Amino acid sequence: MNREYPLWAALVVGGFFLGSVMFCYLLPKLLLNKDICAEHPDHNPGAANVFLSCGVEMGILCLFLDIAKGFLPVWIALRRLGPDSLWFSAVMAAPVLGHAIAPLNHMRGGKCIATSFGVLLALMPVSDVVFVLAALYILFSTLVKLNPHSKRSIVTFGLFMLISVPLLLLGHKDFIAVGCVAISLTVIYRHRVAPDAVEDPQSVDTAPDSQPAERKK
Repeated sequence: MNREYPLWAALVVGGFFLGSVMFCYLLPKLLLNKDICAEHPDHNPGAANVFLSCGVEMGILCLFLDIAKGFLPVWIALRRLGPDSLWFSAVMAAPVLGHAIAPLNHMRGGKCIATSFGVLLALMPVSDVVFVLAALYILFSTLVKLNPHSKRSIVTFGLFMLISVPLLLLGHKDFIAVGCVAISLTVIYRHRVAPDAVEDPQSVDTAPDSQPAERKK
């Protein structure tokens, strides 16, 4: 068992720092000389802003990489070590937490949605909880529309936690349940401290009524 500890530690630490690589910021900056954080009011280094600023091809590439950095460490842990350890919970949480905190991006993290989906996709076929999260996002994006996006994500991950954890515990997948709780709380916290921008601050400065009093004649 002791021989497994270095691999567990490598997956947790490696997953955390891999998660903190902001592909959605780096690739547009390096390949297209575009700063997607500067171009959008929410300043989020996420795939949605890449699609808006850089087009479909770059958006798909960045989305794939954000999913992959959550998928890879969990996929390795599941097949090499198994899910029956608290270490596995830590491997699940690490890339999402890394993406949220982003020490490799001056502590300017993203909103963790794609990376969370990557983690949950790696659990298949042991667990299908990724479909619970997908169904909730579809529900609150179509039939019961919740806006802004931060509110939608908070509600979605809150319900995901409430639905998936009992299902996983009933299936004796306790440590996957712990990982889902850690992921959900990370995403909820991230969206609470960095909600969607509802107004471009520059629009206030340039509005006619916002001109300094001394300029008005």
